[in-house]
Amino acid sequence: MPARFVSIADVAETLSISSRQAYGLVTSGELPAIKVGKSWRIELTELEAYIQRQYADSQARVAAGDFGDEDER
Repeated sequence: MPARFVSIADVAETLSISSRQAYGLVTSGELPAIKVGKSWRIELTELEAYIQRQYADSQARVAAGDFGDEDER
C-alpha cells in the first residue's frame, strides 16, 4: 500500500524549498495538513492539489502579462 501522507521535509524536497518555507505553507493554510503527535503530515492528494493551484495561478499571471518575480531577483 503506497504512503498516504508525507512529512514537512518531504514537501520541502518535492517543492525544492526549505523546511521553514514548507512549514509556512502549512501554518498559513495554503497547504492543508494534519498534526499527528508533534509532527505535521500532508496528504499526497493535498500536495498535488497545491501544485496544480500554483500552475493555474502562474498561468493566470502570465496571461495577464505579469512576468515579474521579485523572488528571483
